[in-house]
Amino acid sequence: MAMTHTLPTPARTLKIGTRGSPLALAQAYETRARLMAAFDLPIEAFEVMVISTQGDRVQDRALKEIGGKGLFTREIEEQLVAGDIDIAVHSMKDMPVDQPEGLILDCYLPRENPCDAFIQLSGGTLQDLPVGSVVGTSSLRRKAQLLHRRPDLNVVEFRGNVQTRLKKLKDGVAAATFLAMAGLNRLDAADVPRTEISPDDMLPAVAQGAIGIERRLDDANTATLLKAIHHEATGHRLAAERAFLAALDGSCETPIAGLATLEGDTLTLRGEVLRTDGSEALSDVISGPIAQGAALGETLAQRLLARAGDNFFDWR
Repeated sequence: MAMTHTLPTPARTLKIGTRGSPLALAQAYETRARLMAAFDLPIEAFEVMVISTQGDRVQDRALKEIGGKGLFTREIEEQLVAGDIDIAVHSMKDMPVDQPEGLILDCYLPRENPCDAFIQLSGGTLQDLPVGSVVGTSSLRRKAQLLHRRPDLNVVEFRGNVQTRLKKLKDGVAAATFLAMAGLNRLDAADVPRTEISPDDMLPAVAQGAIGIERRLDDANTATLLKAIHHEATGHRLAAERAFLAALDGSCETPIAGLATLEGDTLTLRGEVLRTDGSEALSDVISGPIAQGAALGETLAQRLLARAGDNFFDWR
């Protein structure tokens, strides 16, 4: 039986900020449902507020051309700082490693499947694609990983939400693309033909599949609410992965992959960095106590940086 917590303050409407895509809304609704269950609250106790971000508005240019990380979070965080919303729900793979002054990110929901999915409307696998096939992706990581494994393929820019990308496949813009298994699962998109890609074949983006909930640092009441739904195991995994990303100075202009797993009291972190053209990939793995996750992430990053040398990430 789920534990019901006591509300820290008299009931009032909690404003949840989110992007407006079907996946973003699904994540906001999951957050709302978990809070409703934890505190035995009615749906009327919450207001989901859709906030347009630059990344949503500008769809005809690559992310690296319009600013990289923060494109899907900045406007939401501005409203959080201003007090227009109480919490912000984010896909963690979109989140910069640093938060604006006055905000904190210390609540994570249970992580979904972090793996990538290969999407081809006719079915089939990445290995089955004929030489010269066109694959669409907006992710520099996926592009670099793909070209590293299949340099015979052609990669084109491919942005948009799940529905937009599927329409582009139907329109023949590309023969195949990639989506996150987590997004497909959260959308209950069982009708989308996909092949799950093992992390052994394609290591996912740092924090892929995880939902983070941001709040104001001085909002003690909201901190108490979010503590009731925080998933500690996901928090440990993301502490290692995001420390790894931070030490690499990761952005949308750098092909970086990382995945932490837990077994008992041991955390294992796998990491990979690639040249943007896929011509070279460097990977490593580190294990240690869960409590040292952030330090493990930093150490792994320093190992890879030492091997990479200067100009490894230069995409120009």
